[in-house]
Amino acid sequence: MTDHGVRISADGAVTTVTFDRPGRHNAMNIEMEVAYGETLRALEKDQGVRAIVLTGAGTSFCPGADLDLLAGVSAEASGGHEGMVANVQAAAFLGKPVVAAINGGCAGLGFVIACTADVRFAAAGAKFTTAFARRGLIAEYGLARLLPDLVGRGRAMDLLLSGRTFTAEDALAYGLVQEVVPFDALLPTAQAYATELATYSAPRSMAVMKQQIRDEAPLPLEESGERAAKLMIESFTHPELAEGLASWTERRPPNFPPL
Repeated sequence: MTDHGVRISADGAVTTVTFDRPGRHNAMNIEMEVAYGETLRALEKDQGVRAIVLTGAGTSFCPGADLDLLAGVSAEASGGHEGMVANVQAAAFLGKPVVAAINGGCAGLGFVIACTADVRFAAAGAKFTTAFARRGLIAEYGLARLLPDLVGRGRAMDLLLSGRTFTAEDALAYGLVQEVVPFDALLPTAQAYATELATYSAPRSMAVMKQQIRDEAPLPLEESGERAAKLMIESFTHPELAEGLASWTERRPPNFPPL
C-alpha cells in the first residue's frame, strides 16, 4: 500500500514501513510527513503488529524535507507545528519497537526520524548529515535532546554545528547505529531482528521499557530505581510473567498476549 509516499508491507507480526517518493529520493513534503505519523499510529492500534521496520525505497532513506517546500516556507505559513512534531517523533512514542534500516542518504528531517527509532541498522557506506546548520536552520524536532543521548554531547555538538557528512561506518563508531551490513543484507537483517523481538519479547515489557527510557533519563539514579521497583511489582500481576517463565521451562517460544 502506498499513501503520499509511505508504503507498508506485513510479514507475520512485523510490518515494514517504507519511504517511497520516486523522483525526490524520498524527501518529505507535508502530505508524506502526515501519512508517516498516521501510519505509525495505526500500526500501534493493530494488535497483529508487534514490531516495525522503517526504511527507504531505492538507495536513499530520507534526505530530509523537500527543498522546494523549504524554499517557499515562511513563519506565517508554517503553523500547526504541534502536529508536525507529533508526526516526526511518532516512533519514539509508540509502545511497539521500531527498527530503522537506513539504506542510504539520511539527512535533516530524515536524520531526526532515524534517531527516534529504537534500534538502527545501516547499509555499508550510507551517508548521514544533520544538515541544519548548512541550511540556516536549527536542531529540529527534538534532535537537541535525541542526539546527545545517542552519541554524547561532544559528538552531538560536532555533528550539529558542522553539518558535515559522515558514513555508516562513522555512525557505528559514534554509537549512532548498532550494526553496519552490506546493502543487500540490510533489510533482511533488520526484519530478522524485528521478528526476534516480535517472537520472544513481551509486548507490554517492551512498551514499558520504552517509556522508562524516555521518562527516566533525566532522573537521579535512586529515583529511577524506585520507579523501576514499582513497575516491577506491577509486572507481577500481568500474565506476561507466567508465560515467560513457562516458555523458558518448556523450551518453546512464548505466546505473549498483544499490547
